[in-house]
Amino acid sequence: QVQLVESGGGLVQPGGSLRLSCAASGSIFSIYVMGWYRQAPGMQRELVAAITSGGSTVYADSVKGRFTISRDNGKNTVILHSHNLKPEDTAVYYCNFGGVGLGAPGPYWGQGTQVTVSS
Repeated sequence: QVQLVESGGGLVQPGGSLRLSCAASGSIFSIYVMGWYRQAPGMQRELVAAITSGGSTVYADSVKGRFTISRDNGKNTVILHSHNLKPEDTAVYYCNFGGVGLGAPGPYWGQGTQVTVSS
């Protein structure tokens, strides 16, 4: 089993920044993809960014140039740095683990952390 614990969400003004962190524990193999997805009210869950163990990344078009994903394989953590946040970034952000490629999520999800961008 794999457990994912997220932290770092909150309320931020438009143009602000947040750092989301996710720590994985349990039956961890660093070869798997780690990523962040988000879900706004009434919307489907969507990819924000994902990263392979080798550092290859994919980003949603809506966050390119504003968000950066990174991971520490030794600590089994994935970080999402978000800058120039916009109201449309408001959503529950979920950490994901276990994918074998960048095209689809893995089977393990965190509990989610709320990000609200509002003045």
